[in-house]
Amino acid sequence: MLPAPDILPARRHLHRAVGKDELIRELVAELVARGVAYMEPRVDAEPTGVGKLRAYIESNLAFMRENRSHMVAILEIALNARAADGSRLYDFSVQDAGVAALQQLLAYFQGTGEFRAGFDPHVMATAIRAAINAMPAQLARDPALHIGHHARELADLFHIATRPGESPPGPSASQQSPEE
Repeated sequence: MLPAPDILPARRHLHRAVGKDELIRELVAELVARGVAYMEPRVDAEPTGVGKLRAYIESNLAFMRENRSHMVAILEIALNARAADGSRLYDFSVQDAGVAALQQLLAYFQGTGEFRAGFDPHVMATAIRAAINAMPAQLARDPALHIGHHARELADLFHIATRPGESPPGPSASQQSPEE
């Protein structure tokens, strides 16, 4: 399943010139770049860590709402598209880079005291990205999904998880994993 036609006409020549695999990679890269361009000014406009985190989550989901058919298509590509050698065409390093950037933001605002010091920024960034990355599958299953509601709920959830104050209790000795 390829993205809706409005993204294809300018790229049709690529299909003939470089092949289907490169066309798919180019379409994914273009959508990611458009998402970053959509989100960056909204996040950068916020002066606080709380505002930046909320803008990050809400603008990411707003972009998905405005590009619903493309996001569903990218989900299909990420899960199914394979090169001739069987490797995935979707480059998951894009997601790793998103987690790393978010981790830096969380750690920075932990350092300023605006976010709670008692959480691991990498784990929190991974959880935030996982919640956001779950949305295209939900969009594919439910065309009536109210993504604005989900954006607000996720922003509220991660605000509560990162706000300063009392840290949640740690696991009891019987609940600790073997690695601890």
